[in-house]
Amino acid sequence: MSNRAIGIRHYLLQEINPVIRFLIISDVLIIGAAGMLGPIFAFFIRDFIQGGNEEVAGIAAAIFLITKSIFQIPIAAIIDKIRGEKDDFSIMVPFSILMSLTPLLYLIISQPWHLYLVQLLLGLFTAMTFPSYMAIFTRHIDKTKEGIEWGVYFTLSDLLAAGLAVIGGYMAHTIGFRALIVSVASISTLGSLMLIFIRPYIRLRPGS
Repeated sequence: MSNRAIGIRHYLLQEINPVIRFLIISDVLIIGAAGMLGPIFAFFIRDFIQGGNEEVAGIAAAIFLITKSIFQIPIAAIIDKIRGEKDDFSIMVPFSILMSLTPLLYLIISQPWHLYLVQLLLGLFTAMTFPSYMAIFTRHIDKTKEGIEWGVYFTLSDLLAAGLAVIGGYMAHTIGFRALIVSVASISTLGSLMLIFIRPYIRLRPGS
């Protein structure tokens, strides 16, 4: 009975330190928002991009992943060279907000090259956000609870993404992609703003 209670408290983020708690809440919202659009993104491309088809969707996905992959290691190396976490936080928050707002650009594009440019920006902003987020998460994770806290992170992220994927499909079908995209950006931005709450816990120097 006791072990079950401990597990429930972890899922409710009650026994997790504030930094990890807000990092998890942030990413759960951001990943959940992405889950609203991701599974049906190809339908958006087909309906709103001139000449949009499977090839355009594949190229768009590749541009995002290639851009993210190229930039995130150099960015991570720069972050690691600067002592303390102030740089991590200063990079993570604004670029996370930019990443969250980028889907709004889908509302004003009509050509494949417009889409490719948006995907490049999204990949770049994600590359700026991801290493700094993971660096702070790694430093603040509770010792002896690493497995539990990573498990809670992935479980909550996957569950919310699954639920919002259903909602996203329903919204696209009933009220349209434009309302869906605004909802995606709004939820994701809310997740990014959650990162501000870890500011008091940021270590200005290593080991502080």
